[in-house]
Amino acid sequence: MTAGAAPIAIFVTGGTFDKEYNELEGTLFFKDTHLPEMLALGRCRVPVVVRTLMMIDSLDMSDSGRRIISEQCRGAKEERIVITHGTDTMAETARALGKTVQNKTIVLTGAMIPYKFGSSDGLFNLGSALAFVQTLPHGVYIAMNGRHFHWNNVRKNKTTGEFEEIG
Repeated sequence: MTAGAAPIAIFVTGGTFDKEYNELEGTLFFKDTHLPEMLALGRCRVPVVVRTLMMIDSLDMSDSGRRIISEQCRGAKEERIVITHGTDTMAETARALGKTVQNKTIVLTGAMIPYKFGSSDGLFNLGSALAFVQTLPHGVYIAMNGRHFHWNNVRKNKTTGEFEEIG
């Protein structure tokens, strides 16, 4: 850990990242965030402050939820923010933040497979997001699969299940 380095805020909103599996009912549900465990497993040495804003599936993300995220980003003392978010509406939230938050570097990330499944892309995406948030200029980005995308030029391709540039 770098002495005196400003901490990075990590805002948790739920999504596949934090889903658990109920073996008896065959359903996914939310309990607690896996972020502290993931940061420890990844041997993260970057100072972070983790705050859970909500634990919802991104298909349930509403405009009021996006306003809460935006308000938290604008009000945060941290200049660098990573947001864990479900992938289905991540691009919509990135667009909302891109239009309302200035002078911060914000990176949204998520997972296609729940962390608790053991074969999740979440740990890799979290590590990538932490690297991107430290190196990209102010703005709002999505980080998935080792790539980063600017908030106004990204979509989730529903056929491939990957994020891509629009233009």
